[in-house]
Amino acid sequence: MNALQLHTRLGRLALTAILLAFSAGVALAAEQSPGLEMLLAQSKARAAVVKTISPSVVHIAVEKTVQGQAHGDAPDMFDDEFFRRFFQPRMPSQPREFHQRGLGSGSIVDRKGLILTNNHVVESADKITVKLPDGRELPAKLIGADPATDLAVVKVDGDNLPVATLGNSDDLEVGESVIAIGNPFGLEQTVTAGIVSAKGRSQVGLTDYEDFIQTDASINPGNSGGPLVNLKGEIVGVNTAIYSRSGGNQGIGFAIPINMARSIMKDLIASGKVTRGFLGVVIQDVTQELASALGVDVNGGVLISNVGRDTPAAEAGVRQGDLIVSFNNRPTKSSNALRNAVAAIKPGTAVPVEVLREGKKMQFKVTVREQPEDMRAAIGGSGGERPGRGTPVPPQPESVLGMELQALTDDVGEQLGYKGLTGVLVSQVAPNSPAADAGLQRGALIMEVNQRPVRTVAEFLAAVKNVKPGQHILLLVRLGDFNRFLGIKKP
Repeated sequence: MNALQLHTRLGRLALTAILLAFSAGVALAAEQSPGLEMLLAQSKARAAVVKTISPSVVHIAVEKTVQGQAHGDAPDMFDDEFFRRFFQPRMPSQPREFHQRGLGSGSIVDRKGLILTNNHVVESADKITVKLPDGRELPAKLIGADPATDLAVVKVDGDNLPVATLGNSDDLEVGESVIAIGNPFGLEQTVTAGIVSAKGRSQVGLTDYEDFIQTDASINPGNSGGPLVNLKGEIVGVNTAIYSRSGGNQGIGFAIPINMARSIMKDLIASGKVTRGFLGVVIQDVTQELASALGVDVNGGVLISNVGRDTPAAEAGVRQGDLIVSFNNRPTKSSNALRNAVAAIKPGTAVPVEVLREGKKMQFKVTVREQPEDMRAAIGGSGGERPGRGTPVPPQPESVLGMELQALTDDVGEQLGYKGLTGVLVSQVAPNSPAADAGLQRGALIMEVNQRPVRTVAEFLAAVKNVKPGQHILLLVRLGDFNRFLGIKKP
């Protein structure tokens, strides 16, 4: 052995000794540091959760036929600049059909092969193929879909299918650790971890019925329909969408709570569609201004701005201006939560409803009906057009609270869709005025002041005069098809 070989061998022995010493040091540190030991245990526990849930998470591939110009098709020679220059007029392009492919995720929720996913993953699909983690590829058929919540159920025929465990999303707490599993960008069985950032997110604009779990666990295109899992290995949400300016994950993802998904899934499996409850009211949240005008707590309930004729609410005795403080023996904190609660009631069920009317609590039994297809007509929308900036409104001299008012004539009422109604018409709203701050617009019809009808400008002025400066005035306003309460502060 020469000197160079001896030197190399000694170097390798030294490196091995260093690595062994480092490993021993880490083990010793783990023994001596309870914090590090706990972190290692948590890491192993998370890996165990992933190992348990992953076999039931599938890759969904869809194909659909779309009309139009397919990306990646061979170029049309008549689109070439040479032909455009020398062969005019240009021949019209011919529409064609092409196959569009999409990817998503899903969870096996039943040994019969039922898979829970998003509606937008399988919507309008001509072909659905499910790929299992064990490599099997199975054709799937659509059992039912619900665009209003963006949920769908598909089915495959297979043996020894692993089934996921569904948890209770109501038990989730903000800050709790969660794991997202899916196939982002076609990368199968991708696992990301994060926390529950918020619960009950609504008015996101994704679906008709929203009660999202917000999470910072990375969710990207292809994750849609996949599970959001707690550290017990239970599915607590269905990953649905992200908030992003770039198209990629920015730490804000949304998942449908599994309790909502479970209810929708049962209806889809039973009948292929979802049947929802219907009260027949238009509701709105109580703002600080409305709370002040009503003399109630801002979280004290949900305000009814319109009750349709011959609806369950009307037949039970519920009125416009009532504040719903409890529905089905549960407090009502927001219009979105109440809307979801009503929709979840089986038609034909009599439900207790508690309201606050002019400071007094009243209780009713409302028999919920099936939600009609035309909700607007059922609740009594006027069908009139929403007035725009170009709507001709005659000038008039009366001005108060930063808005100009005029009497509602038959001609103007018919023109604006207010035929058969009474009130005073807002013809102008000054910028940065109390009226503008309250949300009043040109063309709005003021029907009530402090829950008392007003038919003329003089009646309106008299009602406002009785309100002390600094107090809020409750207005019932109609703009377009439905009524709405507004609170306006008198300067």
